[in-house]
Amino acid sequence: MRTTKPLRQTVSLPAPTAQRVRAIAKTRHTSANRVLVELIEAGLESKEQEKKRFFDLSERLAETKDLVVRQRIKETLAKMIFGE
Repeated sequence: MRTTKPLRQTVSLPAPTAQRVRAIAKTRHTSANRVLVELIEAGLESKEQEKKRFFDLSERLAETKDLVVRQRIKETLAKMIFGE
């Protein structure tokens, strides 16, 4: 990851979320800001991995001829899109 100049951004958090962030910061002996950055970065990475998995499954669906495998992939994609 390329290091760039930090950008100041104001974010309003629900009180319970802010309390959780402060508690994490306290146990890690770091700032709430650092915790927020780490959580946001982890969330963004998670979304990228989810997107990659979706496209990998879509590709497998297009390539496979096995009906049982196709059905399983369709179900997995439906859960990813619409939830459980």
